[in-house]
Parts: sequence; C-alpha cells; structure tokens
Amino acid sequence: MLKKTIFSVFVTLLLILSSGCSKDKQKSKEANELKPTNEYVLTSTTNKKFTVIKEKDGFKLKGAKDKVVIFDIFATWCPPCRKAARHLSSLQKKYKDNLIVIGITIEDNIDNEKLKEFKKTYGANYVLVNSKINHVLADKIVDSLKLGDRYPIPLMVLYKDGKYITHYVGSIEEEFVESDIKRALKL
Repeated sequence: MLKKTIFSVFVTLLLILSSGCSKDKQKSKEANELKPTNEYVLTSTTNKKFTVIKEKDGFKLKGAKDKVVIFDIFATWCPPCRKAARHLSSLQKKYKDNLIVIGITIEDNIDNEKLKEFKKTYGANYVLVNSKINHVLADKIVDSLKLGDRYPIPLMVLYKDGKYITHYVGSIEEEFVESDIKRALKL
C-alpha cells in the first residue's frame, strides 16, 4: 500500500513538473524571439520592413542617411496621440525628402486593420509599424532617455544619423517640432 502511494505521488509530481517545463520552454522561446539586441526589424502595416539599429548616441534607421527620423511612440486610444498624428503627417509632407516619421504602437496584439483605421481617421500619413518587437524597441528608446517604466504618450524622439536630437512628451505644437527638424537639417 505504501509503495502504491509513493508511486502515485511520484507520477503526479513528474506530470506536474513536465507540464511546467513545457510552459517554461514556451516562455523561454517567446523571450528569445523578443530578446533585446542592437538591431530591431519592424514591419509596417503595408508589410514593408524597417531596420532600426541601436548605436552609442541613439537609434539609426537603416537607409535614412542624412534624414531626421522621428519615432512616435503612441497608442490608437490616446487622445493626444490622435491629435499629434495630423501634425506629424503635415511635417512628413513638408519635409518628405529629409524626414521619416515612424509610428510605433505600444498596444499588444493590435491588428493592422485597426492601425489602418487610425491612419485614415486621424490623418496619420506616415509609417505605422506593428511588430512583436515594438515594445522592446520602445522600451529601449525610453530607457536611453531615462524616463522610467511608466512614461506618458505620445512620446516623440528625433534622431539624425543615429544621434539623438531631442524628444517631446505629451501634446506638442507642430512649430516646436518643425524648429528642431530645421535645426537638425541646418535649414
């Protein structure tokens, strides 16, 4: 009787441990897929790939030499983010040859259709990316600015050739952003 009880306990523990290990392996696999590196490949709502490289002084968008890059960290439900979309679109249009705006949503599991709806409704006529790596890149950018874990959005960060220019937290007037774009472009 004692042997049967010990055997039953042993089998039960073995089953519990083996099921826990498989979950841990799955979590480990997901963590490795999103593991921070120095290179982040983002996918836009049109399935175009953008590669962002972490450099000593900031973040550089591959293929954007001599251009100002604005990373707009946002959420579709955020009223100031919605307002900022029109301003960023205006600047993208005005400085189309010298500026690239990339909207990085921090929302989990948002589908491209919702982002396309945001683009249409709020005039976000610039690149919107929707990748599993969005959170990782956004967190890396925020860490480099030392803003803490609970940062406000929208958060717009300007870089040129991988060098940090400035950033804006919350709602900001278009003219301020344009002034910094001009300064970075030496216009």
